[in-house]
Amino acid sequence: MNRRIPGLSQSVQREEELPEGEYLVQVTRIKYRWHAQKPYYTIQFEVIEPAAFRMRSFSCRLYCSVKALWKFSWFLKDFAYDPDLLGSDEIDEKAVVGLTGIVKISNRNGADGHTYPALDAFAPAERWVELQAGSPPDTDDDRQVA
Repeated sequence: MNRRIPGLSQSVQREEELPEGEYLVQVTRIKYRWHAQKPYYTIQFEVIEPAAFRMRSFSCRLYCSVKALWKFSWFLKDFAYDPDLLGSDEIDEKAVVGLTGIVKISNRNGADGHTYPALDAFAPAERWVELQAGSPPDTDDDRQVA
C-alpha cells in the first residue's frame, strides 16, 4: 500500500543556514562530548527572535578545555545559569535546557566543505529590545555628543 504524505520530501532537505547576526534563542539540548585535547558541549538552540527565523534551530560547539573555559563561563552567565552550580564548578545539563539569551553567530567553513554556525558573542535576553533598537550600551556618564 502506498500513502501520500504532503511535505515529506521537504522535511528531508537540509535547512538553509541562518544568516550571520544576533538572535534571541533558547537552549533545547546540550550534550557533552569527550575529546582528549578539546572536550566540548554540543548545544542546540531554537530561535525566538527575529520573527522571520522563529522556530528554526541550529547547533554549535562550545569548548570546555582549560583555554576555552572563559567563553563557556561567559555563555553560562549571560544565559542566567544557576550561580550556585556555577560557583561549585558543576554543569547540570537539565538546568541548561530552557535557558534563554542572545547569541551572535557567524558562519564558518569546516574542513569537510560544509558551513557551520560559530558562536561569537553572548548577552542576557533582557538586552534584546535594546539591541534591536540600535541604542548604544548604557554608560555611567551623562555627557552628550555635540
